Amino acid sequence: MKALRSSRHRSQVNLDNILEYKEYISELFKHPNVKLMQSFIQHSDVSTLNHCLSVSYMSFRICKRLKLDCRAGARGGLLHDFYLYDWHETKPNEGKHGFVHPRIALKNANKFFKLNNREQDIIIKHMFPLTPKIPRYAESWVVTLVDKYIAIKEIVNH
Repeated sequence: MKALRSSRHRSQVNLDNILEYKEYISELFKHPNVKLMQSFIQHSDVSTLNHCLSVSYMSFRICKRLKLDCRAGARGGLLHDFYLYDWHETKPNEGKHGFVHPRIALKNANKFFKLNNREQDIIIKHMFPLTPKIPRYAESWVVTLVDKYIAIKEIVNH
């Protein structure tokens, strides 16, 4: 009986987490340019949108568990690759994609959304150590590490 109550409690916690997560990203997810990320491939056969959703949700869960700003983790995670081009085909004028796409993603995100300092830091610094800017906030570190984990998983599972 105790196991059943515990199982119900976990189910409710999971549902509450999903609802809270959806609340944090709903404004972003409704935007046509966020949906446009579905048309670009990130790694293997995974779209940029699906990659960002995976990073966003896992970052949200980890930030919540660590009592960090899980809203910033969710939103920054969703927008960390908001560069809006096919990086396999398009070469940015500013330099190599791996080095410049965080700046492009932040510029695009600031154009369409009001971001707090943590969300901006997450986006601009998620490519550390490839880019030299060190993440300032714990939430930035979470997204940076989760992004690498998800990318490896997407490539290996292909």
